[in-house]
Amino acid sequence: MKKIIALLIAVLLVFGLTACGGGAESAEENAAETTESSSEETAAEEPQTDTGVLVVYFSATGTTKGVAEKIASVTGADLYEIKAAQEYTAEDLDWNDSDSRTTHEQNDPAVRPEIGSDPVSLEGYSTIYIGFPIWWGEEPRIMDTFVESYDFDGITMIPFCTSSSSGIGMSGKNLESNAGSGKWLDGERFSGSVSEDELQTWIEGLK
Repeated sequence: MKKIIALLIAVLLVFGLTACGGGAESAEENAAETTESSSEETAAEEPQTDTGVLVVYFSATGTTKGVAEKIASVTGADLYEIKAAQEYTAEDLDWNDSDSRTTHEQNDPAVRPEIGSDPVSLEGYSTIYIGFPIWWGEEPRIMDTFVESYDFDGITMIPFCTSSSSGIGMSGKNLESNAGSGKWLDGERFSGSVSEDELQTWIEGLK
């Protein structure tokens, strides 16, 4: 009789442990499914930030950079900075010095300063704002280096420049000619103090 009772107790214990184990596994599976579902919902709810717009700029003193960042803020665009392989110093930028580096570069349309920043992929971009300071009435020669290095087919190109007083002049047309690709719109000149509201108005006018 004692052996029979012991056997019954052992059987009951086995069934009890099995039931508990199954419940734990079920709970874990439910928790995993809930987490996965929640993750999928979160991913679906995340906003799409890809606007297809890129702001490319060269800025030796920081003025053009400031305007480029404002345009990126208004449009939600990505930013790409063109950096010179040999950085420009204050002496290089002295337009009063007939022997300065920039004077020599701007007096020779064939000069193509080397770009030091990594190449940028233009895949997925349909609009590019391209900014630069005005040097000696034109775009810096490094901008010609840039546009000659890429294919802008299917991309709308929008030049903008910064200066203390000089307009954009023929800079946009020069870049369009040197690029040989892309749909180029007329450019615009801005001061470093231009506001985001003013830039927004300009951008809306382009449409």
